Amino acid sequence: MRPAPLLVVLLALWGAIGVVASFGLLPTAAWLYVGAALVVVALLDLLRLRRLPTPDVVRALPEALPVGVEREVTLHLESGPRRVRAEVFDLHPGGWESSGLPRTLVLPADTVSSFGYRLAPTARGDFRFGGVQLRLHAPWRLWRQSRVAGAAQAVRVFPNFAPLARFALLSAEQASRMVGAHLKRRRGEGTDFHQMREYRVGDSLRQIDWKATARARRLISREYQDEKNQQLIVVLDTGRRMMARDAALSHFDHALDASLVVSYLALRQGDAVGLFATGGEQRWVAPQRSLGAIDTLLRASYDLQPQPVATDYLAAATSLSLRQRRRGLLMLVTNLRDEDSEDLLAAVRMLQRRHLVVVASLRERAIDEALDGAVDELPDALRAGAAARYLAQRAAVHDALRHQHVAVLDVTCEQLPAALVEKYLAVKRDGML
Repeated sequence: MRPAPLLVVLLALWGAIGVVASFGLLPTAAWLYVGAALVVVALLDLLRLRRLPTPDVVRALPEALPVGVEREVTLHLESGPRRVRAEVFDLHPGGWESSGLPRTLVLPADTVSSFGYRLAPTARGDFRFGGVQLRLHAPWRLWRQSRVAGAAQAVRVFPNFAPLARFALLSAEQASRMVGAHLKRRRGEGTDFHQMREYRVGDSLRQIDWKATARARRLISREYQDEKNQQLIVVLDTGRRMMARDAALSHFDHALDASLVVSYLALRQGDAVGLFATGGEQRWVAPQRSLGAIDTLLRASYDLQPQPVATDYLAAATSLSLRQRRRGLLMLVTNLRDEDSEDLLAAVRMLQRRHLVVVASLRERAIDEALDGAVDELPDALRAGAAARYLAQRAAVHDALRHQHVAVLDVTCEQLPAALVEKYLAVKRDGML
């Protein structure tokens, strides 16, 4: 319970009257009477405020929200038998970006008033709304009181799954082009028989089925499709390297979003997809097939966060080898440094005994900007030289991996989704599994 600005002004005026009365310009009794009247009015207003019932508040909010996407939250306030003036502020998780709060409302008696405000989660994970804070004004506006109404509410913040929802309306090829993957035309055939059809100009002689041709008395070709029932394992580094940030998101957030994109497209292709997170917190989702598996991947990864610890690639390879016995395509998303060379090479050799390994090494956009920027002064030259040295050391690690027949994707966060999709489709096209 706190005095409102109007009560402070009235007290200041009463004090001014006392100053005037002290100079004999007004009777002292007048000052006393004014003070007594002010006390009575203030006490009556305070009593009326204390007797005001707290409005009932209901928050309309989905249980799951995508990170970084602005959504509208609606608050419904039901007043009691008396008219109420209140300032409303929702106790949403700290750090989230919001607009439209606080809101000042006049709630008529026995009515339900509603309003919405915009809110954008800034991080993934489990969060909690603590209720709705109401600052009620006394009927004569001499006092105001802060109260918390409404129930607390838990909410889960997932990676931004809007691209996945858009992909559901597109073919796998259209969705691949949407993320920027450059698809190459097939040379040759897939590995799974699909159907018989009439010969078309451009079909190879190997596609012609001569027995079917003899029966039909016209050229008949076999049509093949990419082999299904293969397995893709996305390996996410949750160590300290992935805490680097590009724009509003960390490298890990970018990696998780890109991993979900390539996973969804692989599921559309009929393959099984699994997830292995290692470095900081470790998670394992065994490969699953059907589009419902994307929900499993979302639930298993939405609260993953990178930790300030070094990633032990060799220990991760050992753990993954014990979990994943069947041959599959392993896509490791990390941020390599030259000091990782020996540990990572040993891990890759272990995994290559059974799996096809692809390493996506994220590159900070600031490094490219430092290298491409104008060099006018000594600090600019030092920055560009340091960036060039850093990139040369990274390139040495990448060359060592390529010497071990490992496909390496040296990309920025913006390039990662297209690069993963493009590489996955190339592996499918060339029958490398």
